[in-house]
Amino acid sequence: MGYKMDNALVDDFRRKLQQEERSRVTIEKYMRDICAFWKWAGKDTNIDKETVIAYKEELMQKYAVASVNSMLAALNSFFKDAGWYDCIVRAVRVQKEAFRARERELTKEEYSRLLRAAKKKNNNRLFHIMQTIGSTGIRISELEFITVESLCTRRARVHLKGKTRTVILATELCRQLKQYARERQIERGSIFVTKTGKPVDRSNVLHEMKALCESAGVGREKVFPHNLRHLFACTYYQMEKDLSHLADLLGHSSVNTTRIYTLVSSEEQTRQIERLGLIL
Repeated sequence: MGYKMDNALVDDFRRKLQQEERSRVTIEKYMRDICAFWKWAGKDTNIDKETVIAYKEELMQKYAVASVNSMLAALNSFFKDAGWYDCIVRAVRVQKEAFRARERELTKEEYSRLLRAAKKKNNNRLFHIMQTIGSTGIRISELEFITVESLCTRRARVHLKGKTRTVILATELCRQLKQYARERQIERGSIFVTKTGKPVDRSNVLHEMKALCESAGVGREKVFPHNLRHLFACTYYQMEKDLSHLADLLGHSSVNTTRIYTLVSSEEQTRQIERLGLIL
């Protein structure tokens, strides 16, 4: 026995996510993952657990574990909503690394090179977006809360995922963003918008950041918006060693989510082990 996917089921699930006040980015990602599975399975195929397991195995050949688990989470959520409990599959289990992968970690020097490359290409919007994320640690979906009004108080009120927090904006950042807003004739509301006035989204920023890689001399695998948030978090923790406050700054519900930023690089962990002096 299997189940048939149809547009009505998918639309019902989208409405449920909207009623739960999930963020626009989350809803788009869930729908993208569900539609990708539907396309892979075939519109007239009966869906059962064997189908989902086969899809899971194919995903594991193409994507990193974290990405696979993210896609499976979207599918499992859809299956629960549809009442297809026997289609739910387990996430891929993997032991967490005790150190960060250096080859994917953006350094402060590389960050500076990206900023200079954006300036050289006269892409001022991207320059200010990268600086804003890098100096505040906000998510790219939270850029819309950086408004003309927030620059006057140096405080941005971010409301996302049913939670509200205050983000502190550095004095120099506010000065530069005020000048940028004046040049763009933006008098109120969100500063980072498209030509049609809509907030910029991740795909806009990701594409423009990737275009800087060659001129900035930074590997493409390191260049994506979330790595700017990661850089902020790692830099803050190295200076302050305050995990609880960092969790508040990043908008994490649990410090367990924030612990990834306390990991040292593999090279640093190697040096620490060498200093133990436990080999005769």
